[in-house]
Amino acid sequence: MALRIYNSLTRRVEDFVPLEPGHARMYVCGMTIYDLCHMGHARMMMAFDVVYRWLQASGLRVTYVRNITDIDDKIIRRAVERGMGIRALTDEMIAAMRADIGAIGIATPTHEPRATEYVPQMLDMIATLEGKGLAYRARNGDVNYAVRKFPGYGKLSGKSIDELRAGERVAVAEGKDDPLDFVLWKAAKAEEPADAKYDGAYGPGRPGWHIECSAMSCALLGERFDIHGGGMDLQFPHHENEIAQSEGALGHPFVNYWLHNGFLNVDNEKMSKSLGNFFTIRDVLQKFDGETLRFFMLRTHYRSPFNFSDAHLDDARSALRRLYTALQAGGSPEAGEVDWTQAPAAAFKAAMDDDFNTPGAMAVLFELAAEVNRSGSRETAVLLRSLAATLGVLQQDPTAFLRAGAGLDDSAIAERIAARQAAKQARDFAAADRIRDELQAAGILLKDTPQGTTWVKA
Repeated sequence: MALRIYNSLTRRVEDFVPLEPGHARMYVCGMTIYDLCHMGHARMMMAFDVVYRWLQASGLRVTYVRNITDIDDKIIRRAVERGMGIRALTDEMIAAMRADIGAIGIATPTHEPRATEYVPQMLDMIATLEGKGLAYRARNGDVNYAVRKFPGYGKLSGKSIDELRAGERVAVAEGKDDPLDFVLWKAAKAEEPADAKYDGAYGPGRPGWHIECSAMSCALLGERFDIHGGGMDLQFPHHENEIAQSEGALGHPFVNYWLHNGFLNVDNEKMSKSLGNFFTIRDVLQKFDGETLRFFMLRTHYRSPFNFSDAHLDDARSALRRLYTALQAGGSPEAGEVDWTQAPAAAFKAAMDDDFNTPGAMAVLFELAAEVNRSGSRETAVLLRSLAATLGVLQQDPTAFLRAGAGLDDSAIAERIAARQAAKQARDFAAADRIRDELQAAGILLKDTPQGTTWVKA
């Protein structure tokens, strides 16, 4: 079965055929860096981390670009509030982002461009659009895109210009010919800090948000590439505007497949600071380890709404422990090469080739774990670990994972196990049971085997 993915542009599942055989090129809209990344950001980056890993597992060379927006109104405001330069703020927030997403196993993309490094390319594209009559200079010094002059506008969102115009509830902004028009270049304001201003043919200012991605994707992936991704909230207007800019400037389609991940909810409600249910990745990592958080997100298909709660995370942690317990029972082998003709591997691949169906792939992992628990087969445990590697999970030492977070250190636990063994040999079973119960109360579960007593964290 060939890889098939849902294309938001055509609204159907299609065979994935890269423009260049053996090479997939993908662009994903990344973070606007002014604060710590929240769980919605984790959801998006996780979705496309899965896509990235599976394209590679499918034997493709992948060029993956995930940008960083490091100039923006919110960034300027935050830098001014904190009394620091824009670059100092964005450097700090980029380091925090990398630490947080690294903890959940998000792979580093091939390129991670900063918007401020591509201002000349943005200005060139704006000039091209102006030359084609698709952009105009406004009275306030901005340069805007003339939406009505691009015939294909609305094809990604599925709405006509008249439908979009009818939904407008705001007055035409200063200098705009139409409410749907959007800014390509924002003229600098006198009160803005000097490091928020860039020189160009249109006078001091900075690029609009939409033009950034068009210029960076074109510079790093070429004038046409395979996959463009992002959160469903970006489908309109951001991605719609990218299409208008890029295709308006280039004169041809620039992306073959558009992918969008589903929204994040918290206990079935939209995450919002006003509702008091807003969580950064760092908040969650204080209570749950990074692999548990990653495993939790894998249990939901990337296009489905994702419901976040502590109860679901607790359940995910228990499920992940079951898989690690099976690996331990199979001898804790290392991952190896996958023989995709084996029935379990073929079933796993069929699920992932069906629009990156991670829940279906995870079901195969649990079937393999059940087989390892029944048979103790090392070969099955190798396959379990190898398939899980394509999803970025089950790569820790099983014993270390199962013991992580224990309240007692290893030597103290070993002493108590030895004392219990001595009590059993003296036929003082009450004392042996008491030691077992004390350890269980401390979160330590003992396992008696023919080879001796081992333990895991409860």
